[in-house]
Amino acid sequence: MLRKNGDATLDDLVTVGSGGVLCVESGGPVPGVGCAGRGIITAFEKLEELNVFEVYQPDVVMYDVLGDVVCGGFAMPIRGGYADEVCIVTSGEMMSLYAASNIAYAVKSFGVRGYATLKGLILNAKSIENEDELVGTAAREMETSILYRLPRDSVVQQAEALGKTVTEVFPEGEMAAKYRELAGLLMKGDAND
Repeated sequence: MLRKNGDATLDDLVTVGSGGVLCVESGGPVPGVGCAGRGIITAFEKLEELNVFEVYQPDVVMYDVLGDVVCGGFAMPIRGGYADEVCIVTSGEMMSLYAASNIAYAVKSFGVRGYATLKGLILNAKSIENEDELVGTAAREMETSILYRLPRDSVVQQAEALGKTVTEVFPEGEMAAKYRELAGLLMKGDAND
């Protein structure tokens, strides 16, 4: 939207999702050109210019940012003072743990400077062998903890195929209950490790 029309309004940028959740998608550049971090920075600047926080007065703001630390885009919410705590979602796959380790290192270096702190890891299981142990070891090496463990469940892909959330499609299911429990823990600041 901003690439085509720099005069976008909040109505152009903010979509109301299920349960009244406000959603903003921040894309990057045309593939193969530039850095996604620039797209994130541009989105934050535009939202700030349009007084998004004053207009909507959200209770909680979550940023789902790709954790590619070779690009500074993931750090924008931290450096800009938009984030208080960072949770890293990872599986037990080696590349996921490698990225999580790099992100943890970067967040801790920001924390020393008074920015957001690392709250911990959320294990999004892929059902690989010894996954819990692998992520537990990685968490200890990162000097953090596993805040929550989300099991692998095919209902996630089923809901995704319908373009909906698990809590919309399977509101009484076990996975929906897990997501609600995780949300409650994050809101209270508790961990289950």
